[in-house]
Amino acid sequence: MDVHGDKAHGFAVTDRKSITIRGVTQVGAFDEVEIYMVTVRGPLLLRGEGLQITQLNLDDKVLSVEGRIDAVQYVEEHSPQNLKQKGKNLLERLLR
Repeated sequence: MDVHGDKAHGFAVTDRKSITIRGVTQVGAFDEVEIYMVTVRGPLLLRGEGLQITQLNLDDKVLSVEGRIDAVQYVEEHSPQNLKQKGKNLLERLLR
């Protein structure tokens, strides 16, 4: 049994070529070099090259990404307002 209940969060990186992140509740802005997301443990920024989201299941709170992984950084400077603004980029990309 998970001590944190639905607050389970973690990630696994394989050969710096892929990453699976658990506990993702929202995905904001993303492109080939940066993906901003909110997890149950706070905002998280993923940086690299050629990043592509291969799985996004917000019901299960799982995000998988392929590409070269350079950095995984917890950030605090992004407010929920900034996430909403960045989320518009996501919608624009999906509606193209």
